[in-house]
Amino acid sequence: MKKIFKILLKFVLGIILFLASYLLIEFVLSSITVNKDVTAGDDVTIYILTNGVHTDIVVPAKGIYDWTQLFKYENTQSQDSTLSYLALGWGDKGFYLDTPTWAELKASTAFKAAFGLSTTAIHATYYDKMIESESCKKITISKAQYQKFIAYMMETLQRNTDGSLQNIKTKAFYNKTDAFYEANGKYSMLFTCNSWANNALKAMELRSCLWAAFDTRIFKKYA
Repeated sequence: MKKIFKILLKFVLGIILFLASYLLIEFVLSSITVNKDVTAGDDVTIYILTNGVHTDIVVPAKGIYDWTQLFKYENTQSQDSTLSYLALGWGDKGFYLDTPTWAELKASTAFKAAFGLSTTAIHATYYDKMIESESCKKITISKAQYQKFIAYMMETLQRNTDGSLQNIKTKAFYNKTDAFYEANGKYSMLFTCNSWANNALKAMELRSCLWAAFDTRIFKKYA
């Protein structure tokens, strides 16, 4: 019995040490700012948006690029074509579709997500307006920087043979103006939804973290 207890104790202590190391490394690397001295343009207004856990990049629905041709209004429940902004987030497909609340999180879903064992999706949500707050930060960028985000998104999206996006048919809507699409990449502890958003900022040569798993330090760059 004592031997089993010692094994279990070592196992628990190992997990605690691993998680503590992970959190410490994330804190240190996310505190390092890249592109700190880059001057952004003023051609396009975008936003970063968080629900307290997950970061979205919010862009004009139309304008320099018409996102509605890809993320079609008719894939949402509302089908309201007057909505002006599109929030784009990337993440684990199981989290998005099978976990409407944290109380419903399954151990199998969390395990697969943590170790890159499942597929990913883009969550696209249309909004009427954006209101600046601690959870919604405005960023103005140049046309060239915006084009870099467009290229970043194109690399993330999976497409059908005709070039259209692979819309995921699901009842897992968070509101009436969102939809889900198949995406490239693997979600894991080393590359989370916030890592994807942070890399989007990096791609645009905007202030961002050296590496981030959580949203906190990303938003501190724009405090």
